[in-house]
Amino acid sequence: MSPVANTFDRDSLSRWLREHLAGFSGLQDIVKFPGGQSNPTYKLVTGRANYVMRCKPAPMAQLLPSAHAIEREYRVMAGLAATGVPVPRVHCLCEDESVIGRAFYVMDCIEGRLLWNQALPDVCPGDRTAIYREMNRIIALLHSVDPAAVGLGGFGRPNGYMQRQIGRWTKQFRACETEHQPAMERLIEWLPEHIPPGEETAIVHGDFRMDNLIFASDSPGVIAILDWELSTLGHPLADFSYHCLSWHLPSQQFRGLSDLNPAVDGIPSEREYIAQYCERTGRSMAAALSHWNFYLAFNLFRLAAIAQGIVKRALEGTASHARAIDNRQLVEPLATAGWAAAQKATAA
Repeated sequence: MSPVANTFDRDSLSRWLREHLAGFSGLQDIVKFPGGQSNPTYKLVTGRANYVMRCKPAPMAQLLPSAHAIEREYRVMAGLAATGVPVPRVHCLCEDESVIGRAFYVMDCIEGRLLWNQALPDVCPGDRTAIYREMNRIIALLHSVDPAAVGLGGFGRPNGYMQRQIGRWTKQFRACETEHQPAMERLIEWLPEHIPPGEETAIVHGDFRMDNLIFASDSPGVIAILDWELSTLGHPLADFSYHCLSWHLPSQQFRGLSDLNPAVDGIPSEREYIAQYCERTGRSMAAALSHWNFYLAFNLFRLAAIAQGIVKRALEGTASHARAIDNRQLVEPLATAGWAAAQKATAA
């Protein structure tokens, strides 16, 4: 973590917290977390407890439509609090941008392990297996929650999810485009014409991956899911297939598993992992696999569009991560992998 210097008005923040955060005893320090490419995240150190504050980017940033929706993050975590899905407890949301110049919310600071490398090189095979089983259990649990039962029935529209998502990420890619990407152009044309039939709706995280989870210090248990910015109501297989991109991305650029041959001891194959999810959610394995390559193509396209958005913010000087510009090297390989998945889907 790195110190915060003149990022916003600390006194104004303290006054607001004293009024809205129960038990607030005064700020001792504010420390910015280095990770994250989108919404800046800070640790608030107080006399009684530590909290995490997550806020929109700096006021000068040109925000894309529907991006950086911290209000939605707050709402979904509040809704899931009593479901068994592990989310940090949220305390207060400030939509008044006059307080620190941007909207923000405050939640508990969860202490535990962050695992960045999906190959888990420092973990024994038995624990690798347990960690992957736990991730599978948690995403299946999330997709099993009834949105209406937890006050999230209106968190998104129940129909047309894939059409809207393809349209959204196409627009956001166009808004951030800095150079021609042939594979993206092919995907923009191909995806709307190959959406699988049928509608299915669940609460989807949108960015469910290992490094957005906090694990217990002494067990493989997931104690918190972070970064709910992309959450909505959508198709669970779109969400789960994004989580499975690890098996389709290389280790050096993306901390993936595709080039680790033979397979890492203790980590299931993608097919085994899909089977676990299908068993937990009562889904047909054959049905899940029938359009798998479409969902992979979509998610690689979406990830390329997200990377391009980070590049644009880096060029404008508004990115929240010092190495955001490195995403320039990711857009083309992600789009190319997405088009390869699309061709497999067409061939099937």
